[in-house]
Amino acid sequence: MLGKDYADQDCALARALEVIGERWTLLIVRDAFYGVRRFSDFAAHLDIPRAVLADRLRGLVDNGLLTRRADPDRSGRDVYELTDIGRELWPALHALIRWGTRFHAAPQRTRRFLHAACDTRLDERGGCPRCGVAPEPEDIVTAGVGAKPTRTDAVSIALQPRRHLLQPLLLGSTVAHDRPPGDDQD
Repeated sequence: MLGKDYADQDCALARALEVIGERWTLLIVRDAFYGVRRFSDFAAHLDIPRAVLADRLRGLVDNGLLTRRADPDRSGRDVYELTDIGRELWPALHALIRWGTRFHAAPQRTRRFLHAACDTRLDERGGCPRCGVAPEPEDIVTAGVGAKPTRTDAVSIALQPRRHLLQPLLLGSTVAHDRPPGDDQD
């Protein structure tokens, strides 16, 4: 089994990979930018094993990228939200999305990212060509491209219409699997 650190690497990229480099982690962060907040919604959208999701969420909380707090709408449940540190990942995440679109995805299926103030599509570097700014995540609107989504889970469907990044998406059911495995809070 591979280790989780790069102890012999004196490099900031190695330190960053120790936090966000494990499989599934960047997809969880992406979904947090899309507004996913509940454990059950992350699990449904990502098809990730619950134990792995619990581990990745714990790591993101422990490293200060997400906060975990009580869900104000559902007793005994939690929501996860990006911290300022987590939100700082937006430019890198956007760059990876654009790179994936350019070299490894079907562009007609890729989400659009627009500057909310002027409705202009962001450029390859995440900037608004009309306004000349790199908008903060909360000033970015995203939407599916209009093609029928390949996924039919409730989160994928809810993410199709136009919406701001970071706008909470609180779907999820009220059944016991809303909790990470081994989480005995109540």
